[in-house]
Amino acid sequence: MDVVLPCLDEAEALPWVLERIPPGWRALVVDNGSTDGSAEIAAALGATVVRETRRGFGAACHAGLSAATADIVCFCDCDASLDPGDLVPFVRRLAADEADLVLGRRRPRRRGAWPPHARAANLALARLLRRRTGLRLHDLGPLRAARREPLLALGLTDRRSGYPLQMVVRAADAGWRIAEYDVPYHPRTGASKVTGTWRGSWQAVRDMSRVLAEEPAGPNVREGARS
Repeated sequence: MDVVLPCLDEAEALPWVLERIPPGWRALVVDNGSTDGSAEIAAALGATVVRETRRGFGAACHAGLSAATADIVCFCDCDASLDPGDLVPFVRRLAADEADLVLGRRRPRRRGAWPPHARAANLALARLLRRRTGLRLHDLGPLRAARREPLLALGLTDRRSGYPLQMVVRAADAGWRIAEYDVPYHPRTGASKVTGTWRGSWQAVRDMSRVLAEEPAGPNVREGARS
């Protein structure tokens, strides 16, 4: 299994995250222009470092997906808010052919783990997603897993904060079985690059609203995850 870890100045959190990668899995730390030595720390801790000079959460995620070689690819934030070890049951569900895309539903473990503005933005997006796709999902968090080749076949184009939502929308349009799995959510280490403020949260909502306005994917994208 490959775990894609988009990274922008996460030197403080990296040791905690990387020591929780399940045995035998490969950590792909995608450095998105860090200036705090994150890439060097990741390499020293045994991770494979991928360089992505184009700034943007989606750009980093897609660079990691493109560099991955495992059949199943997982995604996890690199800020210590989520434990990559919690991806194990996601992979089991995929391997058992019980789902095509598994998403982590974040469950805060401490007060302040999920600031009100970020939670409000997530709720608004979940409602918009339900209207667009009919999916009754509760969270659009970054912890997720799917098979690599079908993911690439979705033809994801967003390179900003709309990338995770576009993945879900296009998977839904393609008829994928999408499941949620509860995961603990911890206070992040350092400041959020996307949802650390009300302004950042609503900028993310605007980015993702553009994704929701896309026309449904055409037949060339409807290659099922079970093919």
